[in-house]
Amino acid sequence: MALSTTSINGQKVRFGVGLRNEICAELAELGSNKALILSTPQQVDMAMELATTVGDRAAGVFTRATMHTPVGVTEEAVEHALSVKADSIVSIGGGSTIGLGKAIALRTSLPQIAIPTTYAGSEATPILGQTEDGIKTTLTDPKVLPRVILYDPELVASLPPAMTVTSALNALAHAAEALYAKDRTDQSTELAIDGLRAFAEGLPTVVESPGDLKAREETQRGAWACGTVLGLVGMALHHKLCHTLGGSFNLPHAETHAVILPHAIAYNAAGVPDLLAPVSDILGGSEPGQVLWDFSKSMGAPMALKDIGLSEADLDRATEIALKNPYWNPQPVTADGLRALLQNAWAGNAPSV
Repeated sequence: MALSTTSINGQKVRFGVGLRNEICAELAELGSNKALILSTPQQVDMAMELATTVGDRAAGVFTRATMHTPVGVTEEAVEHALSVKADSIVSIGGGSTIGLGKAIALRTSLPQIAIPTTYAGSEATPILGQTEDGIKTTLTDPKVLPRVILYDPELVASLPPAMTVTSALNALAHAAEALYAKDRTDQSTELAIDGLRAFAEGLPTVVESPGDLKAREETQRGAWACGTVLGLVGMALHHKLCHTLGGSFNLPHAETHAVILPHAIAYNAAGVPDLLAPVSDILGGSEPGQVLWDFSKSMGAPMALKDIGLSEADLDRATEIALKNPYWNPQPVTADGLRALLQNAWAGNAPSV
């Protein structure tokens, strides 16, 4: 039974098994007759299956979505969208595909439907991260917010365990940083806690039984809560570090979030332990960074930057880039503190507290 809700961003958000098969009705509601379907090269089959479902309403398929949304790929996709006279975008995939859809929408104002296949949560935010000349920048614009999100648990049931875990930890990072955001509200804190709890309860089940659709839907609701909160409040140290490592060293997005999260939270817990208490309460323990590290390890997440492509020789430069543009953080960011954090994360050590 498909359930519908409306997010606080004014999006139409639906959860339910088989929802992807209702795409034509959603396109009709948008008044779309020529939808361009997006995917990564790895998800071509899924995009083609969706195109078959869309039928005459499909303008074409563009399957070159790429991690970190490089501007060059976006420009090629925009040119393609214009050439086929697309009047909407349907993004089926994770953060890379949904990011490309947002980047096209920014430049064309085309409405988007997002069909997530991971837990990244990008679909629930008006935020777009783009990479050009090795530097990743972010912007916030209502134009990039998808009009409709269809959460179909069947689409994440086949997500490999490793990707399930890193994608979920990527989402958890939004909730954890939202707890101490300088512009937090009671609403954003409630959403963050809902997201943390959904993953704490659902993730162990889907790791053990990937095809459990009830648990998959629970984790999708967690992804929506975490993604929505990301669009409501500002992020700090964790996201700054992940953008630096991803954009400048081309590290995989979700894996980078998974590795950095316990370390960034441990760093900030020294300054705001009370605000991060829900992390410990939900996951069990006393130190938020340590309980996240323990949870990540128990889920089989990557634990070290050295294992996902970062050289130890790059740590000084990463520290320098992350310090270049000042940003708000609940705990003062120092070169020595940041360098020590990155060293621990590179080696796979437990976070320092």
